[in-house]
Amino acid sequence: MPRLSARFWVDAYLARLRLMDIPAFVVAHGDDTAGTVLVKLNTLDSRARVWQRSFDLRTGTRKWAVLTEGTEAEVDAAIARQRRVDPDLWVIEVEDRAGRHLLETEGLDG
Repeated sequence: MPRLSARFWVDAYLARLRLMDIPAFVVAHGDDTAGTVLVKLNTLDSRARVWQRSFDLRTGTRKWAVLTEGTEAEVDAAIARQRRVDPDLWVIEVEDRAGRHLLETEGLDG
């Protein structure tokens, strides 16, 4: 299956979030074609979690895996370290007290 460009995936993800009235915005704009995407969930209680896409070698599928979680400051520091290593990195921040992020939604593994 062909891989979607990072920009196309980000735009589609933000549209899905908008449809569910879940606030989200681009914190860091990465490479439009092949940038890696991190999704930060801010639950607005000083806690946060970050997901990254990973590839499962056993099944040959992509899935979202938690990169880190903790206080928002700890998570932001981890994201900053990742951005120093990968300047083409996208960072999407989702703000939802209920913890909704829609990453388990069918079609968002691309």
